[in-house]
Amino acid sequence: MNRVLTVDDLVLAGIALAAGLLVAFLSRGMLRWLARHAKRTRWSGDDVIVDALRTVLPWAALAGGAAAAAAVLPLTRTVQHHTDQCLKVLLIFAVTVSAARVVAGLVQSVTQSRSGVAGSATIFVNITRVLVLAIGFLVMLQTLGISIAPLLTALGVGGLAVALALQDTLANLFAGIHILASKTVQPGDYIQLSSGEEGYVVDINWRQTTVRQLANNLVVIPNGQLAKTNMTNYTRPEEQLTVLVQVGVGYDSDLDHVERVTHEVIAETMTGITGAVPDHEPAIRFHTFGDSRIGFTVILGVGEFSDQFRIKHEFIKRLHRRYREEGIRIPAPARTVALQQGAVVIPQQRSPEDAMAKPD
Repeated sequence: MNRVLTVDDLVLAGIALAAGLLVAFLSRGMLRWLARHAKRTRWSGDDVIVDALRTVLPWAALAGGAAAAAAVLPLTRTVQHHTDQCLKVLLIFAVTVSAARVVAGLVQSVTQSRSGVAGSATIFVNITRVLVLAIGFLVMLQTLGISIAPLLTALGVGGLAVALALQDTLANLFAGIHILASKTVQPGDYIQLSSGEEGYVVDINWRQTTVRQLANNLVVIPNGQLAKTNMTNYTRPEEQLTVLVQVGVGYDSDLDHVERVTHEVIAETMTGITGAVPDHEPAIRFHTFGDSRIGFTVILGVGEFSDQFRIKHEFIKRLHRRYREEGIRIPAPARTVALQQGAVVIPQQRSPEDAMAKPD
């Protein structure tokens, strides 16, 4: 336009900008109200969508007001073109960031619902976010009139060099995808590696798997190493497992009486301790004639891996107290003491209690 700028043009431009600001303010207030209602629903996806709209709608309103103001002003064709380009880039950027947030949030919601409450597999979230941002960047370049064909060609040619330079990184990336896709390990599982590391899987991202030990320390394991090592998963195929407690009684004990008393202690422990599985059928199996005792194994059911320590603790305390009340003896281990008399060595079997006594 070649006409002269007038006061009416400034007034109309100001009204357009004010309208854009008003719409942005009202939209934020409305979306804040929607966010409070979205938190009351069970589905977490609506929270993600509303949070993303709180970013894109105000910026879209501001861009619309600025575009309307530029349209009523007598700008030259070049200035008008550059203004429109800048506003388009701003709007595409806001939409891209919001779309990346929405898609990544929905992917995270799905992974958490399938992996358990503690699950947080960020590898899929990060890949999704990068893909959406990359698409938005290409659209932005195309809007500015920059051809993306040479860029895609350069990326294809340079991809081989990048792949060779990032062999370990790409190996960990695809190993993490394979681990999650095969569902051998999921966030929230308790695993133990052949190298000795064990704990709860906290997160599996594009490079590494984070494991939280029972001592609350974090162990970081590269995905490639995790995929190649021997591993025991104590959560799959089911979270409940059995634990073995080794017990021994004296040869003078009535084994039927021992079995009956032990079953009573097991029933008391299974119904009174958190984490136990009362429906699990316990078992007692005598297996060894030892040097000083008859050994047997008690098989208990626990809800998940970390529960076994508390249940074993309570079971051993209650079993020891009950054995003392019933007169069932748990013999101390015997040891061999060699007494030398002249040139003759006479081996004797002595218990720890006899070894503590003073000689005559």
